[in-house]
Amino acid sequence: QVQLAESGGDSVQAGGSLRLSCAATGTSYRSYCMGWFRQAPGKERERVAVIDRYDRTSYADSVKGRFTISQDNGLNTLYLQMNSLKPEDTALYTCAVHFQVGDCYTQSWRYNYWGRGTQVTVSS
Repeated sequence: QVQLAESGGDSVQAGGSLRLSCAATGTSYRSYCMGWFRQAPGKERERVAVIDRYDRTSYADSVKGRFTISQDNGLNTLYLQMNSLKPEDTALYTCAVHFQVGDCYTQSWRYNYWGRGTQVTVSS
């Protein structure tokens, strides 16, 4: 049974930085895709960034150049470095993984393990 636990969310001012972490437990197998998603109140969940087992990455247009996704395979941990934060980045950030071959960004329906999320609040 795979479990994901996010951490690192906080309240920051616009222009600040945060690093989110997602620790995966319950499996010794490498995931094929890991990703960060976010959802603000009253809005749909959106994909932020994804990474595959070969460290290939994809980002939402809204975060390109500001966010960096990475992973530590030895620690089974996913990271999201967020720089130049904007108020519109305010959301509950959730990590997710799956173990099927495919495009990690477009085939979002394959993500079948989810964390509970960590809150990021950016004030102006």
